[in-house]
Amino acid sequence: MASSHKDPSSIQESVQQVAPVSSGELVAQGSVKTWNTGVKRDAAILQELVRKDFKLKYRRSVLGVAWSVLNPLLMMIVMAVVFTHFMRGANMPANEYPLYLILGNITFGLMSTATNDGMMSIINAAPLLKKVKINRIVFPVQKVLFALVNFALSLVAVVLVMLWSGIGITWNIIFIVPFLIYLVVFCCGLALLLSTLAVFFRDVVHLWSVVLTAWTYLTPIFYTMDILPESLQSLMRFNPMYQLINYFRTIVLWQSTPSFTSNLICLAMALVMLGLGYWVFRRHEHKFILYI
Repeated sequence: MASSHKDPSSIQESVQQVAPVSSGELVAQGSVKTWNTGVKRDAAILQELVRKDFKLKYRRSVLGVAWSVLNPLLMMIVMAVVFTHFMRGANMPANEYPLYLILGNITFGLMSTATNDGMMSIINAAPLLKKVKINRIVFPVQKVLFALVNFALSLVAVVLVMLWSGIGITWNIIFIVPFLIYLVVFCCGLALLLSTLAVFFRDVVHLWSVVLTAWTYLTPIFYTMDILPESLQSLMRFNPMYQLINYFRTIVLWQSTPSFTSNLICLAMALVMLGLGYWVFRRHEHKFILYI
């Protein structure tokens, strides 16, 4: 989202480059050019921040980027060894369980990383925000995009598990595009909300750690739905991460087309969270400088 502050000099410059048809048209053309300039500037900042985080994460690491593939694989192996015999339901074939695990783990991991880092993004950017006039929203959004980059790398691990399990890739894989849109939009909204709350209430940082731990166990990442009582299965439908993870598993593991209802639910949850997060962020961002 481009900054809402308009640069008068940019508007004036753009106005002078067009024929003076009418004052209304001149202002509109100047505003459009200023908006485009702001979007390009924000995009460039996002790209640079993601690149910086990527370099910092793998600096002095022998295996480097390979950890984005190895980490989900190793976690899957540990979880499969520990949970296979008492968390895998009767309806889950043994060869499908590792893929079931890794799909849930990397999806929840993206949300966890994006929200943890996004929550601290404004606080950590305090030195820059105090010196430079910049669209503040780029900082939490950048953390979500960086988590998405790591998620994309972890898909290599997913492919390896699919090959090991004897599960092929079907045309339903195209639905990974709306899945990623739903997931990223949802995480952006949550990151915007948390980053705002963290500026004013530092205890939110510690509280969110507890919430994430509870959310992990309340989401069928390592256990299957059929081991739960029907009453809990009904309540699970209200868990946003269950809906998103189930959408991903429908595409990759069960190789089916997500239903219209599933798409509608995921889209609605993503838009509601984005709307809430954006509204809270924009409403309070002018006071950030007083608290960071």
